[in-house]
Amino acid sequence: MYSRIALFIDGGYLDHVLKWHGKAKIDYSKLAQQMAQGHLLLRTYYYHCLPHQSSYPSLEEKDYFSHAQRFFKRLNRLGSFTVREGKLAFRGIDERGFPVFEQKRIDVMLATDLVMHSTKKLITHAALLTGDSDFLPALQIAQSEGVHITLYYSDGNDEIRPHDELLDLVDDRKVIDAEFLHSIRRE
Repeated sequence: MYSRIALFIDGGYLDHVLKWHGKAKIDYSKLAQQMAQGHLLLRTYYYHCLPHQSSYPSLEEKDYFSHAQRFFKRLNRLGSFTVREGKLAFRGIDERGFPVFEQKRIDVMLATDLVMHSTKKLITHAALLTGDSDFLPALQIAQSEGVHITLYYSDGNDEIRPHDELLDLVDDRKVIDAEFLHSIRRE
């Protein structure tokens, strides 16, 4: 029997992991290859939001936004990669006076894609790179459809350490540590 895998990468979570590891620069093709673990790769889904841009953006905002657009475009051009863009929602000002934004639609898109691929029997395996326990119902559905789920995560600090329920539910766990990042670093 053949095995097919789809990869589901929470880009915001990955940003935090890379920042924790000294802003590591990675090769996303190598990341996909590592996460596929020798299974036939159906597709890599990357979920993220473009950065906030105010009504009258500064040059810095424009540059940061443009850089993110180019990055998403490069990812979309990688073999079997799809970028799914969410939206940023303004949630107020924090105690330091900085604006607070929240990613919207990311979790729903990832969960929907995972459930759809599982129930249509498109995949036998799924690999997720996330720390969010909001995916538990989708993971349970995928597992009930016979999909083997591997979680890629970092246990660096409380901000990026995944929820215990997420760690308990998945079939396999792979820690993103310095050695893993070295294997996928950008040349």
